[in-house]
Amino acid sequence: MTDRLDSAKLTDRVAALVEAATRAGADAADAVVVLGRSTGVSVRLGKVENTGASENEDVSLRVFVGKRVASVSATASSDPKALAERAVAMAKVSPEDPYQGLADPALLAKAPRDLDLFDATEVSAEQLKNDALAAEEAALAVKGVTNSAGSGASAGMGGLVLATSHGFLGQYVATRFSRSVSVIAGEGTGMERDYEFSSRQHFSDLDAPDWIGRSAGERAVKRIGARKAATGPVDVVFDPRVARGIAGHLAGAVNGASVARKTSFLRDMMGKQVASAAITVTDEPLRVRGQASRPFDGEGVEGERLLLIENGVLNHWTLSTSVGRELGLATNGRGARSGSQVSPSSTNLAIEPGSRTPRDLIGSLKFGFYVTEVFGQGVNMVTGEYSRGASGFWIENGELAYPVSEVTIASNLKTMFLAMEAANDLDRNFGTAAPTLMITGMTLAGS
Repeated sequence: MTDRLDSAKLTDRVAALVEAATRAGADAADAVVVLGRSTGVSVRLGKVENTGASENEDVSLRVFVGKRVASVSATASSDPKALAERAVAMAKVSPEDPYQGLADPALLAKAPRDLDLFDATEVSAEQLKNDALAAEEAALAVKGVTNSAGSGASAGMGGLVLATSHGFLGQYVATRFSRSVSVIAGEGTGMERDYEFSSRQHFSDLDAPDWIGRSAGERAVKRIGARKAATGPVDVVFDPRVARGIAGHLAGAVNGASVARKTSFLRDMMGKQVASAAITVTDEPLRVRGQASRPFDGEGVEGERLLLIENGVLNHWTLSTSVGRELGLATNGRGARSGSQVSPSSTNLAIEPGSRTPRDLIGSLKFGFYVTEVFGQGVNMVTGEYSRGASGFWIENGELAYPVSEVTIASNLKTMFLAMEAANDLDRNFGTAAPTLMITGMTLAGS
């Protein structure tokens, strides 16, 4: 990735759009370029199945006339003056929105930080192919693995350039490298599938292809011979892969936009106990090499580390400027940009680790269910109702006894958070991260 953003060209473009907008009569304006580039290779059974490369560059201008707003998309050949005049004319006939506007200038990032998000390593398509093949070969070498569902490797970069009429001009770019493989173990109706992957912003931080392949193969083989478990109440231990999904549901519930629309089951719980007193949830946009780090958000605001939930008590929503105003609050720098649209989003969100090891959590159960995968869309973010198909391993006398599949686990997220304990194995190499989680008192539907 030797080519960073063409900073002079892109900053000149957004600055020209903003200047043209104010000259055309806008009270305020911002312009943004969101761009991305990626190259990827996928293989199966030792042969290349697909290679691809993509590149996108989305430019948009947003103008404000009083409390009226309009936005237009631009291209490299767009005339800034004509585009700005069209946007202002659209804004003048748009309905008023009392919450719209640019962020408070006092909140803008004065000197955007270098978070070490860019890696200049150039990875050729040939190397991507060889990495994918090596991961698949290592997986197929695991005894019991009978087929490959495919392996892949990719390299890409994405960036943001933002200019506003109150003087902000900033940019950043981040790279992303990944490797993955999925394999099948067993035969006939007893076949089981599993996978492994690694995704990092710096190429040298990726897990080795042979480790990825071996891990995928071993995970698949362990699932052979899965059976149902008996219906009834059960204490559940969630593997970190699945626990990250639980953290994602929590991120959605504290999203200010959901709160404003009254579509969050936590909408009336600010300042109240929403989780076990042992649970703390953080959101940290300025983490060095963080998967979801950004030196400023889509409005130019530098976010600070938030204790979203501290000792089980809800402290913050994630807010953009307009959503914050709607809720009577100030933005906390969580405005994510998608073209001209800005909406709240978490950054590096993590359920913080507890003191016990995963082994301790499992060992504390006379019987229970260790969940390694969930299926289906059975989560209602308005009520918190949770019902997912699941597979994993049955726990007997503190040990993983046998694989389990074709069962459903159910509860309510409000109850689950209050009954949650976190292990000490948090891996922060994910934008939404969680350690192994134990949640007592769920319901299992099986045989």
